[in-house]
Amino acid sequence: MSHVTLLTGPERRRRWSEADQCRILAAAFAPGATVAAVARQYDVATSLIYKWRRTMRVRETGFAEVVVVPDEPVAASVPAAPPAVIELEIAGKVRLRIPLTTPATLAAAMVKALGVS
Repeated sequence: MSHVTLLTGPERRRRWSEADQCRILAAAFAPGATVAAVARQYDVATSLIYKWRRTMRVRETGFAEVVVVPDEPVAASVPAAPPAVIELEIAGKVRLRIPLTTPATLAAAMVKALGVS
């Protein structure tokens, strides 16, 4: 004789809507909040909250190619036309050059990623 077990109750694998994910993310990363407390409140694993955040960041910011080069002295020659870029120097340590053709949202995300407001 075979044995059958019937499980009742809510399904453990839930499907969270994007609106619910955004609401939980906003609560988890609000000032003074902890991810663990919010995860317990909504009965969600903390790793899932961090996964949602990574997914949202990639979707919002996309990717941009970044090239880091050391500063080199410029030879005194015929002055060239100024490049069409926005150049930011942050605390004398990092220099960021953003072409003017870069979308504003991507440029803002690049500056935010460096921790500059």
